[in-house]
Amino acid sequence: MARSSYLFTSESVSEGHPDKVCDRISDEIVDMIYKEAKKTGTDPQSVRAAVEVLTTTNRVVIAGEVRVPETLLKTDKSGKVATDEAGNPVVAPRRFRAAARRAIRDIGYEQAGFHWNTAKIDVLLHSQSADIAQGVDKASDADNQEGAGDQGIMFGYACRETPELMPAPIYYAHKILEMLAEARKAGQGDIARLGPDAKTQITVRYENGMPAGVTQIVLSTQHLDPGWDSKKVRAVVEPVIREALSDIAIDSDCKWYINPTGKFVIGGPDGDAGLTGRKIIVDTYGGAAPHGGGAFSGKDTTKVDRSAAYAARYLAKNVVAAKLADRCTIQLSYAIGVAQPLSIYVDLHGTGKVDEAALETALREVMDLSPSGIRRHLDLVKPIYAKTAAYGHFGRKPGRGGTFSWEKTDLAKPLKAALKG
Repeated sequence: MARSSYLFTSESVSEGHPDKVCDRISDEIVDMIYKEAKKTGTDPQSVRAAVEVLTTTNRVVIAGEVRVPETLLKTDKSGKVATDEAGNPVVAPRRFRAAARRAIRDIGYEQAGFHWNTAKIDVLLHSQSADIAQGVDKASDADNQEGAGDQGIMFGYACRETPELMPAPIYYAHKILEMLAEARKAGQGDIARLGPDAKTQITVRYENGMPAGVTQIVLSTQHLDPGWDSKKVRAVVEPVIREALSDIAIDSDCKWYINPTGKFVIGGPDGDAGLTGRKIIVDTYGGAAPHGGGAFSGKDTTKVDRSAAYAARYLAKNVVAAKLADRCTIQLSYAIGVAQPLSIYVDLHGTGKVDEAALETALREVMDLSPSGIRRHLDLVKPIYAKTAAYGHFGRKPGRGGTFSWEKTDLAKPLKAALKG
């Protein structure tokens, strides 16, 4: 029997956290490649990206494999595309460096130890492996379909704890940091003296299985004034935190830990090295649901680590939105070079109004879960990924430009109809 009264904690990190800087640069590059494909008339379906970034003190290293339009490739004096020793095309680094600088500048790093204009940026990208490409471009189990870019398992989750059908602890942890970043960038008073790097952690008290109050609030945020202490930082950030938590009670005996170590002036990649893909729990459900282990940022959507995780969230959210269950976990599994998922698993956690096995069958009926099918259904082959790099890939508002399309609930009626059929 599931527990009805308990405490649960989730953390989030800001867009200026070293790992999130890397995620943002990786996704900025994915977007840049898609934009260039559209600009040059290149088939965007042919774009491939697996971009990894490392940051440290005033240094950025961009590595990985890509397939890009010719305009992003290096050419010799005669205009011929340059190749490496293996005969593979070589990317021209200038545009990739520019994408990284744009990301760093937007985040807000103009510090001596990490500055968008002075950081040294190394571009070590190479062409996608032909061995991988042959299975991805043409699936072994379906004609005219892409195969999965790798094997793996992906999970989606939804619940009734917030209007966005997300677990409350991660939802509110994200909300605090997003609102602090907005206030910092708006440049209003002391709050403009906060730095880009921050982490928060929220503990939620559950009663009868639903969030009832916040019992502990942890926030560590960089500040640019070395004279500030923890008390001063709390005075600056507390109004924003209370506004972010206005939809949930803050318990009268709630414990606040604001910059508990004291001073936090040296932050970002100058204070700690960052890597793409190290915040996968922050990116998803804050530990409230399983995770398959694959990161999202820097990957085009033939990589099922990304696209199938989006599809699983989309399906789980629509199950809950259709009132078929109050909680839903979905697992999908794939093999490299194979289009259709090997398995679909649904767990309604004892809250379901339909048979889980019947629902598994219905999910295959209402959505093509091959990489090609997911990309078409959710309209994923476009530059929409830089916005996903911070404050979670899930629980966000779908945008007019196609951002966060996996957060729509337009599959609720088709799901009900498939189950009746």
